[in-house]
Amino acid sequence: MLFETKRLSIVEAEIKDIPLILQIENDKENRDFIWVGTEEEHRNEIENDINLLLLFYAKDDGAIKGYTLVERDFKSHLFEIRRLAITDKGKGYGREAIKGLIRYAFEQTDSNRVFWDVYPDNTVGIALYESLGMHRDGVLRQNYLSDRGYLDQIIYSMLKSEYEERKEEFGE
Repeated sequence: MLFETKRLSIVEAEIKDIPLILQIENDKENRDFIWVGTEEEHRNEIENDINLLLLFYAKDDGAIKGYTLVERDFKSHLFEIRRLAITDKGKGYGREAIKGLIRYAFEQTDSNRVFWDVYPDNTVGIALYESLGMHRDGVLRQNYLSDRGYLDQIIYSMLKSEYEERKEEFGE
């Protein structure tokens, strides 16, 4: 286990977990809001030291609750949440996972900045990020070509100094 939150155990994915990750990505409630990888891409993510491909499991019954892909830039102390998908929506698992990831980034690594992007039509995600005090850095216009056409990407971030000011909000 890499770390835990009140209800979740967050563990590093293994090669055997790739079919589960593909299933989560391809779920109709997730696939429009995240980039969907291939088996080979996920294998490379697991084997590459700059990435953390993580699974979220419920502590009480061991059920899968989601996954995330993090890319770390060790030189610039960046912690980029590249993908995050939740399987059991509307129960606070996304909020809990993100708060845990932010806490992990700033307290267990030497990260100075946590950031990620979101598509403009992901209104639930945007509301969540803003409620956590994330800074809206800007918009990369028509930055990603998907099955739905060219999509904008809104960048949100938090600096370590901002986290330190709000640290108590990220506790259990």
